[in-house]
Amino acid sequence: MSVIESLSKIRSEWLSRVSHSLTSVEGVRDSFLEELNRFYDLMLEAVFNVDTTRVDTILSEWIEARTQTDLKDQKNTLPPVLNQILLITFDVAHDMLNANETIEVLGAILPIYSHAMEFTSNKETQLYVQYISNEQGKVRNTLESLEKSKSDFISVAAHELKTPLTLIEGYATMLHEIIPPEYNTAVQINLYLRGINAGTRRLREIVDDMIDVSMIDNDLLSLNFQPVWIHRILNFIQREMTEPVRDRKQKLNICAFPGSDEMTFGDSERFLQALRNVVSNAIKYTPDGGTITIDGRLLPGFVEITVTDTGIGINPDDHERIFEKFGRIGDVSLHSTSKIRYKGGGPGLGLPIAKGIIEAHGGAIWVESEGCDDVKCPGSVFHIMLPIQKTPPDDKTARLFGTLLEEKYKSALNYVEKTT
Repeated sequence: MSVIESLSKIRSEWLSRVSHSLTSVEGVRDSFLEELNRFYDLMLEAVFNVDTTRVDTILSEWIEARTQTDLKDQKNTLPPVLNQILLITFDVAHDMLNANETIEVLGAILPIYSHAMEFTSNKETQLYVQYISNEQGKVRNTLESLEKSKSDFISVAAHELKTPLTLIEGYATMLHEIIPPEYNTAVQINLYLRGINAGTRRLREIVDDMIDVSMIDNDLLSLNFQPVWIHRILNFIQREMTEPVRDRKQKLNICAFPGSDEMTFGDSERFLQALRNVVSNAIKYTPDGGTITIDGRLLPGFVEITVTDTGIGINPDDHERIFEKFGRIGDVSLHSTSKIRYKGGGPGLGLPIAKGIIEAHGGAIWVESEGCDDVKCPGSVFHIMLPIQKTPPDDKTARLFGTLLEEKYKSALNYVEKTT
């Protein structure tokens, strides 16, 4: 008896056993029988033509019929089903054929099943990879949409707050001017007005920060390039931070370092704002009596500025998060808005703004810290890489300038890695 005849002899029993093995629902079993008959016909063709690819068409259909849930949970994969069908084929052949016929049948169909399992495994892997890619695309689009919505909200909220804020400031000023000095409660009223002015001033700083973040998000941050000397910026920082440091009984050490007297083109006000944010952050998260040190060094094409504190430190998992807008760390329920108070918090915009300003100059900022510990206070080191620009970039050379900065930045980073 030929292999084709042997397969034809066991067909009816094979169909019955396989269909009962795959499902116990009678209605579903009938639809399975149609598909199994097709598969058996293709298997016979594959044996007759010695072509294992004859079953690829129906296998592809079965694979593509899997639902999104099947793909997500990796359920109803075909290789285990094919393996089960192969075992049933062996049992049926063993029960209905003699030993030689069984060996011949198995020898003919094993290459087909081997090919089928490899084909389905590869095909299902491709579909799963495609499914994951599509899901990642959906998540990415959702995150981008949320990020845009958040940026739009920040922009709208900031501009909407400016109008009533201006009104409050204006009316407070007028009240202050119209109160006669000889009025009995003038001193008390002026005290209230100073409180209003302090609150509106702090609110305006937050609104301005929100506008800056919105401009950075939308690549609208404009820089007024002019000659800048870093040591002059540091002198401003020294003067501005004298009172906060004194109130916290801290020490602010600003070192003279090679490169600080180099002239470079940049926006001095924006760079001062960025450095102020970094130093203020160091003051807030350093206990009373601690030390903040500003130092640096000259690198090929760059000046590196370091702000080192003896504060509570930052967990490695939060090294990037602190540069995200509203990326505060710690217990939000303990939030207490303050610019210099220990762990005073804030809206979480200072470091993201600093990062946006530094990067707009073609530089980079990052932090190093062993971890966060309120007791041991391992401290943090903020690194600022600022490119040395001897000529101001203009619109015509901006693209070329950016490319050159990128090459210089890579060179400087390689130098840092070798010398650290």
